[in-house]
Amino acid sequence: MDHLIATSMRAQQEMAQRLNLNLTDLMCFTCVLKAGDNLLTAGDLAEHARVTTGAVTGILNRLERAGYVTRRPDPADRRRVRIAAQPAAVTRVLALYEPYYARLTELCSGYTPAEVAVLHDWFTRSGRLMSDYLEEMRATPGDLPPLG
Repeated sequence: MDHLIATSMRAQQEMAQRLNLNLTDLMCFTCVLKAGDNLLTAGDLAEHARVTTGAVTGILNRLERAGYVTRRPDPADRRRVRIAAQPAAVTRVLALYEPYYARLTELCSGYTPAEVAVLHDWFTRSGRLMSDYLEEMRATPGDLPPLG
């Protein structure tokens, strides 16, 4: 499990570098992609990515300059903006990730539907467990023992 997590972290770092992004900017861009047509506000993005609203401004400036997102006026509130992915950026990101996802799909094709259901359950539950643990860590300041 530790090997899988570490490899995944290294892969995300490599993918971010290939896209000329830092890891936080890539994570924010994936939040924008996940939202789809339900465009996020800057505040929504800050909440999803767990960064401050001040940090989101810098992230959006970098993503916009790099051609990944555009800001659109919120039709319901002209004081706010909504964040939309640029189509060329979506194409670029998919070109990098789709070969990997195709390999995952091929890997899963070797399992029975019952086995896939168990894997799905495990990943869903372990993802929820990690999210819950992160929330607990954020809610309770913890002192770690000193090194040495």
